[in-house]
This record gives sequence, C-alpha cells and structure tokens, in this order.
Amino acid sequence: MAIELYVFPPALHFLDLRKGEQKAAGYATLNPNQRMPTLRDGDDVIWESEAILQYLALKNPIRGLLPASERARLAVTQWQFWNLAHWDPACAVFAFEYVAKRFVRSGAEPDMTAIAKGTEVFHRLAPVLEGQLKGKTFVLGDSLTLADFSLGAALTLAEAAHLPLEPYDAIRRWRTTLAALPAWRQTLAQAQEMMAKAA
Repeated sequence: MAIELYVFPPALHFLDLRKGEQKAAGYATLNPNQRMPTLRDGDDVIWESEAILQYLALKNPIRGLLPASERARLAVTQWQFWNLAHWDPACAVFAFEYVAKRFVRSGAEPDMTAIAKGTEVFHRLAPVLEGQLKGKTFVLGDSLTLADFSLGAALTLAEAAHLPLEPYDAIRRWRTTLAALPAWRQTLAQAQEMMAKAA
C-alpha cells in the first residue's frame, strides 16, 4: 500500500480548509486534532509534521537524515523542537497574513498589527538560526538532516509571505542551498500546481 499524506496546501489528499474538510468524521478518525498533516502507511497513522519526518527517515535510514549517532540525533531533535516552539510560529504569522488568509478568507487583507508583532518576534529568533548556520552548509554541518527540512519548510513561502530575511545572509544562503535540492524543487512545483488548481 502506498503512503498517503493529508495536508493543506497541496498533497496526495487535498483537504480544503474553506469547506472544513479537516473536520469530516472520516478525517477525524485519522487525526483527532482535525489538523494537517497526517500520514497513513498501511495500519500506521502518524500526525504532527516532526513525527512524520522522523517516521519517514527511520523507514530509510541509509540516507542519514536522522543520524546514527545518539548525540547527532539529539541535535536534530533539539532543532525540530525549536522549530515547533519558536521558528515555525514566528514564520507562520507572515504565511497566514500574506498568503493563507487571502486564500481561506476570500481576499482578506493582512493585519498589519499582527505583522508588526510577528516582525519583532522574527527578529528575536532569526539570529539564533543565523548563528547556527554561519560557516555551515546545513544546520548541523556538511550533511543534510531532518533539521534542515523542519526549519527550511517555513521558508518555502519566503517571498509571498514577505519574511524579513534581508539582514540574515547565512539563512538566505542556506535557503538557496535547500531550494537547489532536486526533491525540494519537485515538491515546490507540485505544491504550486495544486494551489493553482485549488484557487
């Protein structure tokens, strides 16, 4: 059986938030939070993006996205937790106000008060990631790990969301490195295609 992924925006299973499809009884049996993403792999159902990333990495350990060494795995997990608690919520303000809000609420304008508060938080957090990336190709050094996918996901909408990345050379360089990865390019192209169909 193929792995199924339920997300918004695009995926193998598109759930339209405007229609409340994430609240349908069938979906709620997969994810009691009635949110995205959710992954189904046969009898395994995983929700929460960071858990999904770890699940997929464990299914293919040879790629090294979740390193073999205990210390390196802990470093990946640390950055995934930082992403959940700090980075993603900071970036999400911009993604919601400039991108999702117009899509979900039929052209609603950004709340500039929310953007101002979000900008303050973003500039408190970005130096942490900037410092980590200085002198490194990826978050943990020369090797791509789940930490890069976790933290980099928020940057896929950087232009559309008007993320204030200008002062952060290392973050911008790292984002360009991620965007050049074939899997990253292919996923973004698929996402843009699905969003265009849903609009």
